[in-house]
Amino acid sequence: MALRLILSNRLQSFTSKRMYQPFLHMRSLVKCNTSLYQSDLWMSYSTLQHYWVGSYKLVNSNTLTGNQSVRHYAKSRDKKKSDKGHKKKVQINKELLAEVINVSAMQEQMLGAIEKLKNDFVKNLSLRSTSGSIETLPITFEGKDYILQDLAQVVRKNPKTVVINMAAFPQAIPTVVQAISKSGMNLNPQQDGTSLFIPIPKVTKEHRESLSKNAKALFIKCRDGIKDSQNKFIKAVKIKEKDGLSQDTANEITNYITQVATDHISTAEKMLEAKQQELLNEA
Repeated sequence: MALRLILSNRLQSFTSKRMYQPFLHMRSLVKCNTSLYQSDLWMSYSTLQHYWVGSYKLVNSNTLTGNQSVRHYAKSRDKKKSDKGHKKKVQINKELLAEVINVSAMQEQMLGAIEKLKNDFVKNLSLRSTSGSIETLPITFEGKDYILQDLAQVVRKNPKTVVINMAAFPQAIPTVVQAISKSGMNLNPQQDGTSLFIPIPKVTKEHRESLSKNAKALFIKCRDGIKDSQNKFIKAVKIKEKDGLSQDTANEITNYITQVATDHISTAEKMLEAKQQELLNEA
């Protein structure tokens, strides 16, 4: 009612000929005594519509709108979503850690597994088998570890054939044949006296898929090696705990060892994905 009275008093002095005129703008700010929200109340513009016959009409009168700002707190489920993919690093005292386990030895063992996987990928998973990858093929003979070129002469006779001369160690021929067949290079050596002839296979889809499976097998071997190192050092922590190491400290060091192993396994997984993509890409 008060607004209508104000408008009726002002209508007599309103002489503008424009179709719509802003007439009233009222703002009231309401603040609540809480940090959760505050609300701004606005009185909308009321406009007068001018009619050419000389009368006026109130349009959108007394329309009260609320503009409310609310602070939303993250739910536990939302927090889990935001934290997904962001692993929290375990913070631990390095001096205390060094007193319980040999950190450098642990890192060396796990990095060694990664380096071995990298070398195995290069040597055993080439789409085009080369004489170089055959020369460095590991051979266990009479209880000792060798590479093939220590026992034989490897020659690439032509682009499609590799010849291995085993005249120096003919007694190692069965072992060499078995190692070549299980190398993952899809090679099938043929013996002729003290020589082995190896036809180089064509790069087919089946060959690519076979190499991809071999890559997965090499990764699993690497992963298991890292986990063996992890279990070895966690066992050492448990022994220290029995000797008086606090349970909280033992748990922190165990979590650290697990995190380091997980990081190395993640690196190996990325290597596997890249290698399989390379092997299966026919472009």
